[in-house]
Amino acid sequence: MANPASYRPQTGEIPTNPGVYRFRDPHGRVIYVGKAKSLRSRLNSYFANPAGLLPKTYAMVHAASSVEWTVVGSELESLQLEYTWIKEFKPRFNVVFRDDKTYPYLALTMSEKLPRVQVMRGDRRKGTRYFGPYTAGAIRETMDTLLRVFPVRSCSSGVLKRAQASGRPCLLGYIDKCSAPCVGRISPEDHRALAEDFCAFMGGEAKRFISRLEKEMSGAVAELDYERAARLRDDIAALRKVFERNAVVLAEDTDADVFALHEDELEAAVQVFHVRGGRVRGQRGWVVEKVEDSTPPDLVEHLLQQVYGEDGDSHGRLPREVLVPVVPSNHTELTQWLGGLRGAKVDIRVPQRGDKAALMSTVRENAEQALKLHKTRRAGDLTVRSQALQELQEALDLPVALMRIECYDVSHVQGTNVVASMVVVEDGLPKKSDYRKFSVTGAAATDDTAAMHDVLTRRFRHYLTDKTAQVEASALAGHQAALNAAAEAAVLDTTTPAPRAKFAYPPNLVVVDGGKPQVNAAARALADLGIDDVYVVGLAKRLEEVWLPDSDFPVILPRTSAGLYLLQRIRDEAHRFAITFHRQKRGKAMTVSVLDGVPGLGESKRKALLDHFGTLKGIRAASVEQLAEAKGIGPALAAAIVAHFSSDAETAELVPAVNMTTGEILET
Repeated sequence: MANPASYRPQTGEIPTNPGVYRFRDPHGRVIYVGKAKSLRSRLNSYFANPAGLLPKTYAMVHAASSVEWTVVGSELESLQLEYTWIKEFKPRFNVVFRDDKTYPYLALTMSEKLPRVQVMRGDRRKGTRYFGPYTAGAIRETMDTLLRVFPVRSCSSGVLKRAQASGRPCLLGYIDKCSAPCVGRISPEDHRALAEDFCAFMGGEAKRFISRLEKEMSGAVAELDYERAARLRDDIAALRKVFERNAVVLAEDTDADVFALHEDELEAAVQVFHVRGGRVRGQRGWVVEKVEDSTPPDLVEHLLQQVYGEDGDSHGRLPREVLVPVVPSNHTELTQWLGGLRGAKVDIRVPQRGDKAALMSTVRENAEQALKLHKTRRAGDLTVRSQALQELQEALDLPVALMRIECYDVSHVQGTNVVASMVVVEDGLPKKSDYRKFSVTGAAATDDTAAMHDVLTRRFRHYLTDKTAQVEASALAGHQAALNAAAEAAVLDTTTPAPRAKFAYPPNLVVVDGGKPQVNAAARALADLGIDDVYVVGLAKRLEEVWLPDSDFPVILPRTSAGLYLLQRIRDEAHRFAITFHRQKRGKAMTVSVLDGVPGLGESKRKALLDHFGTLKGIRAASVEQLAEAKGIGPALAAAIVAHFSSDAETAELVPAVNMTTGEILET
């Protein structure tokens, strides 16, 4: 643990301008990003009396080993730069609002030639329209109901291609839940118009569509077309069912997001109701662990930054009004920033009376209940994780706390397609963004110990390389800072961040899947690289024994040990990750095609041919001139394809592309 006095900058070196600062740990990783109206005043508060700091801030300044800052021209610029760096570096001591559950969205992939409606979770994608969030049950019912009126494609790309190749639609096309653009029942242009209508209905224009269908139903009745009138009546009932599911809470012209906050000394829960057209269209919640002396205005500021800036696609999602429980910090700058994201004015305010204040009270009650539920669940979870890490540290007699654990597993079938996985656990929880996959070839693929030695060597060679690069970058930054100080510039950093180092942060403990041979191979790899501050253990499957390097006897943990259970979960996750990668690699290697033997015909050109002709039969029947019409296929390559089919008798029989793992026909 570093002493803050060892890296405290001189007061005279710190400018009084607005700016953004970063604390880094000894490995160069950014652990905190903050902004200040006066950098000198703010940074001095961290070093004046560390003993008087709050626990989280105290832990942060002692975990850091350096501090850097960047001067900006205004508070708005500091807000933007702070958000950019938090998003880039994901500092562990910053306020990060984590969803208290996973919410699905109804999404339309408008960037595709034939837009597809589907349920989506996770990161947002460019060119896709999102509606929600919804609960899992409600979204399926909503989608199923709307497909009756707006039969947009909902099948996967594989199903679409098979339907196009066979000329027969899937089941949804037969039951009128899809307009079947795959077989030409509707043109791509008309299908896109149908998708636009779907988006318009979900965007709040329900009454327009219901009124239109009612007029069509009246017209059908007047023409004595009772069958069509009955069908329209059912469509109207379906739309009303979806439309009336959302309660009317505000005036129909109201588009707003209503946030409420409930907090205690350590954590805070936030809830938001998305109101569109006066109706609650969705609900979402977050729970955050408070850091520093975070006040409600600070929490609201960080919340709005994360919610509306998390995917860079806020245009069309940001409402005209954002109702919050308290006025956020930097209210003026935040309003300008959100207005820039929306492309129009955004009003951030606190409702005082009326329907909006009443709705805010309801949202606040939801936040209070969410925090109670979170604490009930987390109390046992946090206790068990802490107990497991402590038990493991004591059982293995390790002098350091197990903040980061990495586990490695090798997977293959009789020495073929050898792969390895690396999974990461920080503070007892998986960190999937740091998972890595390795392909093992050559002499290293001869047995498990050689493969383990190869993988550990590659991983920690990257670590040493990244560490050296960071030391050089820090030295260069220090030299530049000295030059700036001599010129009375007093700026320690530039806005250009250091390159992201993928392997710069080392684990405290390496776990390998295996017994004594695998552990010794991993320890030998670290010793060969001169790394002596990373500890290695192995977990053998047969008796769940824990092996240490160069030990004749294993460590036996009790079957009820929380530490053993943690090791088992990490090992099983590494095994799952390795098996998944192995199956992908094996399946790809076993996929064969009659086009593979054509010289100069790579994967992208094979795909272009199949997209152009639809089937291998069409490709074989095509002439040189017809083949040359496909994208990327020139006359010489077209002639080579014709010659290949002509000279190969087996190929002439149209052997389909088959996945040897599953037996699935990939091309027909």
